[in-house]
Amino acid sequence: MIRLGIIEDDDEIRNMLGHYLGNQPGISVLLSAPSVESFFEHWHETIYLDIVLSDIGLPGESGIRGIPRIKRRAPKCGVMMLTVYDDASRIFQALCNGATGYLLKQTPLSQIKEAVASLYEGGAPMSPGIARKVVEYFNPKNAGQLSENLTPRESQIVMAIEEGLTNKEVAVRMGISLETVKYHIKNIYEKLQVNSRHALISRKYK
Repeated sequence: MIRLGIIEDDDEIRNMLGHYLGNQPGISVLLSAPSVESFFEHWHETIYLDIVLSDIGLPGESGIRGIPRIKRRAPKCGVMMLTVYDDASRIFQALCNGATGYLLKQTPLSQIKEAVASLYEGGAPMSPGIARKVVEYFNPKNAGQLSENLTPRESQIVMAIEEGLTNKEVAVRMGISLETVKYHIKNIYEKLQVNSRHALISRKYK
C-alpha cells in the first residue's frame, strides 16, 4: 500500500486528487493540507508516508522549501512536485532540494496515478517537457548551439545566464562557490570573445 500525502492550496484540486488517488487500488491518502505549515501541523508521529505530492506556489512556505523539511522528517519519503511552473529555474531548485518527480498540473489523473506508482518503485517520473529540459541541461551541446571550445560546466553556466540567473543563483544551482562561477565566466568571455552578459546573451540570437 502506497501511503500518500498531498499539499495543494486549491481546494478543488486538492479534493479531486485526494478522492481520485484515494480510491485507487494500492494507494491510501493519509494526509492532505493546503500549505506546508498546515501539513506539518497535522503530520502526527503515527502517520508514515511513502510519497508526498506537493504544489510549488503555496501560501506561506513554498513547496520547494518544504522538500528538505519533508526529507528530514522522513528520509525515505519521495517528494513529487505537481505544479504549473515549467521554468528551468524552479525545476532545478526542486530537484536540487530533493524532489524525485516533477509533473505539470495538466497531467491527466490516470498518469498522476502511474507516476505515483513509478516513484514508489524507484523511478523519477517527469512530464515530457520537464524531462526534455533536464536532458538539455546535462547535454548542453545538443541544446544551446554553443561553441565546442566550452567545457560542459561552462556551457551549463551560459545556459543559466541566458535564463537570467545572477552569479549567486548560478552558484546555488550548480553547488559551487561564487568565486568559481566568476572564474568560469571570465573563461567563457575569453573563449566566446565577449565582454558582458548582454553580449553573451545577444550572440545566441545572431
